[in-house]
Amino acid sequence: MKATLSALLLAASAHLISAHYTFPDFVANGTTSTDWEYVRITANHYSNGPVTNVNDPEFRCYELDLVNTASETGTATVVAGSNVGFHADAVMGHPGYFSAYMTPASPAANSEQAGTGSTWFKIWEWPPRYTPTTGLIFDSENIQAVNFTIPKTLPNGQYLIRVEQIALHVASTYQGAQFYIGCAQVNVIGGGSGTPGPTVAIPGVYTGYEPGILINIYNLPSNFTGYPSPGPAVWTG
Repeated sequence: MKATLSALLLAASAHLISAHYTFPDFVANGTTSTDWEYVRITANHYSNGPVTNVNDPEFRCYELDLVNTASETGTATVVAGSNVGFHADAVMGHPGYFSAYMTPASPAANSEQAGTGSTWFKIWEWPPRYTPTTGLIFDSENIQAVNFTIPKTLPNGQYLIRVEQIALHVASTYQGAQFYIGCAQVNVIGGGSGTPGPTVAIPGVYTGYEPGILINIYNLPSNFTGYPSPGPAVWTG
């Protein structure tokens, strides 16, 4: 019995580790980059483990090195209004909520100072669907890439694009939600004169107590009517 229990625990641990992932590849102009070519290499590039503390400075881009990683990463040229995305290093098997944020990068996308102010705005989200009969439906579960459009009226310039998945399979306690993060460095051309907003700071955008972050997806409240997306509204340009 003890041997069987140990085997089950080991199998469960292996499953949890294998279910974790990173976003090493940026997709733009119909081409997928090499690993960490345009995405800042993350501290979990070996472990694939998530971030759980929304107040940690590493919550912004989860860089391997907060000082040097930016300058060691390339900057991709992308066109406003075009489709871009991130490709994970494994199938993303956790149920959760996806979003993408951008920020102007000052003085440049490959600078450690980029994105350190209240300058981030959300450009895309993929929340779970809900019906009283089925509960939450996670259409984004068991995929390996996400794609979205850069707003057409986004002004030209250098930016960071931050992809985030909030995995909700163990989110019923504070800091139980798992955040999988990646930041690509880009130079936007062909843009317009839009004014992105509302803007937020990262970290600072969440407290960790939002009902879309602190949630038991397997036992929803009786008055639940739909998944409440955390963070600001999406700016579509």
